[in-house]
Amino acid sequence: MTKTNTINISNLSKQHHQKQILENISFEAKAGRITAFLGPNGAGKSSTLRILLGLDRPSAGTATFGNQNYRHFNFPLQVVGAAFDGIGGVPSRKVSTHLKIIATSNNIPKDRISEVLTSVDLSHKSHSRLGTLSLGEGQRLGIATALLGNPQYLVFDEPTNGLDPMGIKWFRNFIRKQADLGKTVLLSSHYLTEIEAVADDIVVINKGKVVATGELHEVLKNIETLEDVFFSLTEGGGQA
Repeated sequence: MTKTNTINISNLSKQHHQKQILENISFEAKAGRITAFLGPNGAGKSSTLRILLGLDRPSAGTATFGNQNYRHFNFPLQVVGAAFDGIGGVPSRKVSTHLKIIATSNNIPKDRISEVLTSVDLSHKSHSRLGTLSLGEGQRLGIATALLGNPQYLVFDEPTNGLDPMGIKWFRNFIRKQADLGKTVLLSSHYLTEIEAVADDIVVINKGKVVATGELHEVLKNIETLEDVFFSLTEGGGQA
């Protein structure tokens, strides 16, 4: 039975030119919890997220929000907020204009723009052009865009990339608050220390297969750090 407000990855496989990118991937991200999706470069994280967000199709299996595919939502940003593959806007366009266009396309009230910019501490950049933003500011804008529709689901790919130490601290507090509000949070990252500080559950993928899943404290029960878990599973190809 499908659980309410759960991201469900079920028996997901992907082949490309005879190469097996994903092999029978299954896991779930639950409401009110932060699920970290971990793995080395080329493990299949981005491929999984692309399928989940309707940017690619699987060879087999499903990736759904509740029991719905992303492409079936009439106004997807009202259901799913994602920060994935950069800002995706015209460099000469102003931040406020960028957000207005996105809000209009998803039937989102314009007053949400000032609210989300305030929430990510970017109000002072409202009239700046996208091309002038730093990497960290771009990350914050991506998060603001994800929040526009006040969605149930949040999917972030490398959300702390480019953030300074204060920005990383801010993100920890921000993402915890979102989960505490009952949001379903799935985030992919290479920053294991940061993941260990915020995650409730983890999924480790290596060579297209899930090699570990579970609550963070259970996975760490007999190992000192998440970094130890990560390298023991991905370097040795182990199973946990």
